[in-house]
Amino acid sequence: QVQLVESGGDLVQPGGSLRLSCAVSGIAFRIYTMGWYRQPPGRQRELVALVTADGVRNYEDSVKGRFTISRDNSRKELYLQMNSLKPEDTAVYYCKADGSRKGLSSYWGQGTQVTVSS
Repeated sequence: QVQLVESGGDLVQPGGSLRLSCAVSGIAFRIYTMGWYRQPPGRQRELVALVTADGVRNYEDSVKGRFTISRDNSRKELYLQMNSLKPEDTAVYYCKADGSRKGLSSYWGQGTQVTVSS
């Protein structure tokens, strides 16, 4: 079966760093656009960052320069390095495998909680 499993969420202080991981199985990982999304308390889910199958990266404006998305096609893992964290980064972070650009289905992970608080 298809599985996307996020890990690495934690409670961190403002200015701190965290690395999220997403382990993927059951799909041809290397051909999917992979993304990180987040849902802050009481708000809609929003795109944080994308990396295409060709390695092209895209970031939401509020995280550009602070977050880095990357992928390891050999390990079938997606990462989000989060630096200079702010309280407004607090959210449940979700991993997504997006097959729409290749006419394929898309899949979501279960989410991991990131809390930024002093």
